[in-house]
Amino acid sequence: MKAESSGLIVGISIGVVIGVFLAILSLYCIRYQRKRAQINSSSSRRASTLPIRANGVDTCTVLSDSTMGADSPRHYEKNVNGMSFWFDGFKKSSVVSASGIPEYCYRDLQKATQNFTTLIGQGAFGPVYKAQMSTGETVAVKVLASDSKQGEKEFQTEVKLLGRLHHRNLLNLVGYCTDKGKNMLIYTYMSNGNLASHLYNEKMEPLSWDCRVHIALDVARGVEYLHDGAVPPVIHRDIKSSNILLDQSMRARVADFGLSREEMVDGHASNLRGTFGYLDPEYISTRTFTKKSDVYSYGVLLFELIAARNPLQGLMEYVELAAMNAGGGTGWEEIADPRLEGNFDIPELNEVAALAYKCVKRVPKKRPSMRGTVQVLTRILKSRHSKKHRGTPLSAMPEEVA
Repeated sequence: MKAESSGLIVGISIGVVIGVFLAILSLYCIRYQRKRAQINSSSSRRASTLPIRANGVDTCTVLSDSTMGADSPRHYEKNVNGMSFWFDGFKKSSVVSASGIPEYCYRDLQKATQNFTTLIGQGAFGPVYKAQMSTGETVAVKVLASDSKQGEKEFQTEVKLLGRLHHRNLLNLVGYCTDKGKNMLIYTYMSNGNLASHLYNEKMEPLSWDCRVHIALDVARGVEYLHDGAVPPVIHRDIKSSNILLDQSMRARVADFGLSREEMVDGHASNLRGTFGYLDPEYISTRTFTKKSDVYSYGVLLFELIAARNPLQGLMEYVELAAMNAGGGTGWEEIADPRLEGNFDIPELNEVAALAYKCVKRVPKKRPSMRGTVQVLTRILKSRHSKKHRGTPLSAMPEEVA
């Protein structure tokens, strides 16, 4: 009897211990599920404030020149029956972008970039590598600086926001990786490199005037979408020739936008950000970046397209000297790139230069909006076609910059 009583007591004790363990385990699982649901709900609400398409001038939903192929993207399904989350708890937490941006693992990108030896550029946020995926697709992989204070959840939220900014003149995000302690962004590969290389590399054929005007309009449309099409609006903060990428058809796309989103509109910065030569003097003195700061940088870029002179090598001083002789919006042809060899329409060049000079006005309020620059450049190109077919002089068209 004593043996039976002891066995009964041991059995009851074991049952109680198991019951307590299961109860604690159930509470833990319920708390984990609720916490993750709150995180996903918060991220979804934040991402939903940024529509794919808005009211920007000439906005477009074209994602990229190529369709992103799935090398080994990570796709995670929502837990339908409430069981799989237990196993997910032991794996690295991942959140699917609301815009469907695929996540790639580090191993595949390491292989595609030949162990990150295919460097094609060095941007302000980190190196960029050319990657050949197993599908045969070529992409560009930007490895963000490892000293970033951004955590994994913040990075994935950033991916959601970047993934919903779609325009044919923006370098659109097509994938990302957050693995092995690395944060990477995957973009469409732009086969003709950046604008700076075409302006300053003497081994390359000089860009025609017609090509330069179309590039100017492409960039204006991209930045105009960031300012007026995105919700909330995005200020680029670093518009420059090396951030303008060209595809196989020499159409331009704006890169490196949206990576400092916490200082998008009227943001105050303790340290100067951007590139000297392109920086708005008002921003340097007030540390306040606005849309008109982007307009100033764009104006410098326009003069760079006209003169093919580096802003860090006295471009704006050169412009100010030319402005003294360019009374009434004429005479700007004196600063034209010598490599053009005079192959440009003088009135048209003067109109583009006059627009650029308005963009770099010292007082921000006197600068046009990006929408205004799009309208002027569009009119200039339409006038060109009218001139070809009807003989209408460019100078006959009224100004539209406000």
